[in-house]
Amino acid sequence: MASRWLGHGVLRRLSVLLMVETVSGAWGPSTGTHTSPPFPGSAVNQTPVADCHLVSSLNASERCDFVRTNPDCRSGGGYLDYLQGLFCHFPPGLLPLAVTLYASWLLYLFLILGVTASKFFCPNLWAISATLKLSHNVAGVTFLAFGNGAPDIFSALVAFSDPRTAGLAIGALFGAGVLVTTVVAGGIAVLHPFLAASRPFLRDIAFYMVAVFLTFTALYLGRVTLAWALGYLGLYLFYVVTVVLCTWIYRWQRRKSLVCSLPGTPEMLSDSEEDPVSSSTNSCDFGDEFRPLLDQEESTARSLARALNPLDCRTWRSKSASWRALKLFKLPVEFLLLLTVPVVDPDRDDRNWKRPLNCLQLAVSPLVLALTLQSGAYGTYQIGGLLPVWAVVVIAGTAVASVTFFATTSGRPPRLHCLFAFLGFLTSALWINAAATEVVNILRSLGVVFRLSNTVLGLTLLAWGNSIGDAFADFTLARQGYPRMAFSACFGGIIFNILVGVGLGCLLQIARSHAPEVELEPGGLLVWVLASALGLSLVLSLVSVPLQCFQLGRVYGLGLLLFYLSFLVVALLTEFGVIHLNST
Repeated sequence: MASRWLGHGVLRRLSVLLMVETVSGAWGPSTGTHTSPPFPGSAVNQTPVADCHLVSSLNASERCDFVRTNPDCRSGGGYLDYLQGLFCHFPPGLLPLAVTLYASWLLYLFLILGVTASKFFCPNLWAISATLKLSHNVAGVTFLAFGNGAPDIFSALVAFSDPRTAGLAIGALFGAGVLVTTVVAGGIAVLHPFLAASRPFLRDIAFYMVAVFLTFTALYLGRVTLAWALGYLGLYLFYVVTVVLCTWIYRWQRRKSLVCSLPGTPEMLSDSEEDPVSSSTNSCDFGDEFRPLLDQEESTARSLARALNPLDCRTWRSKSASWRALKLFKLPVEFLLLLTVPVVDPDRDDRNWKRPLNCLQLAVSPLVLALTLQSGAYGTYQIGGLLPVWAVVVIAGTAVASVTFFATTSGRPPRLHCLFAFLGFLTSALWINAAATEVVNILRSLGVVFRLSNTVLGLTLLAWGNSIGDAFADFTLARQGYPRMAFSACFGGIIFNILVGVGLGCLLQIARSHAPEVELEPGGLLVWVLASALGLSLVLSLVSVPLQCFQLGRVYGLGLLLFYLSFLVVALLTEFGVIHLNST
């Protein structure tokens, strides 16, 4: 049950105190406002700070010095300086090649985000929710929503950490909202017409409209205060409580109606949230699949090699050529993640306990934490001028791994095996955050080269990259005969993304900069086009779906697809100045 649920929307989409350090830049604390100049008093030769987008208008010989000396061209974190790579390490004639390489690396980063979220981040979230004995409803709107929206949330947190890229976060969250509520929802209706669940639909769309209105108001005011950011998070908590209460009331009414219709058989009713048949299936039917045929002890080296192998030969032979090609690209990522991220599976008898690999991960995972926290700035810090932090972490992790190896057996997971889920959750979260930081930096670099605003990059490339996996998963669900499940996932996930993405992103920025508020740069006409399109799409669905008696067919789906194409054309025409406001 858990694995099927996670697979449906997983590509979509810690420790918060660690994330605030990770998303903060390597250039020191930045202010919550973006004034001109954005880095006053910076020790550079150029007194005025120029907009980095002006680099394309300079001569080729001046671009490298401009990028190196202009503080506005400095990235807010990450491992690579993409602008210096473009203008200092590639000759001007090879700029198209550099852009092509950057675009390819961007696609691979999206692949890293998807693999990490689906195979490592979400399973550990599910294991944590099972350890805490959370119901499926609470887990679905909290941990599972976090797992499905991990790429969007981390991208928003990284973007909000720098005032220059805050527009990227707004564009990505709004752009993903328009994409999911039109293209994904419309595609589901086209592939498989269905009868939508009325109460969940009205509840989710009402909450999402309130969230969009809050963001629209924040953009109009040009700032997000501490109370406003807390209001976002409070609204999400209220949404969680509403979902739980609505589900409880619905089940209470259903049990009452069943008791009235079958008064002689009250024992048939159950308070369990899932069908007892499905739970027995999970615990019994698949238990033998992972049990060896012969009861023999495998050597440590062979067990470790088998656990680190991300490729199943039998699956490889049965798949198509396109699947094999994609798998080849995934293999390096999956191997690295298998080496560094433990995964706990509560649906398996052994809970995915692999003694040699898990002990190795105890030594390697802390090293990953040290080298990904604030892009490795803490990991390379010298303690007393003798040992770097990463060396101390490796020594401590190796000691813990050695004790665990000799104190446990291969046949049975240890009593505290659930702690591996928390370690895997934290490690995979920092991997996702590191990849999201590089995504934001690449998009900003491409925006400088092509003179595109962060908003249009967010509503196109970033929104498409973070939502494409979820779109394909929902379309597959619709083809398999589960359109209602796919349609419900469209609205539930984006509520979490916008409320937690904006609320938590601004809250962390306020805490880090010690400013009373986060000021949002005026994004021009494009931001209002984006916000208006999202609001209009929600109003159209809110009006048209009840008028159709919640029977969604191909006409409704095609209308949503046409709406998105029209919005995309208007947005691009606005970006390139074809549509503009007359200044009088």
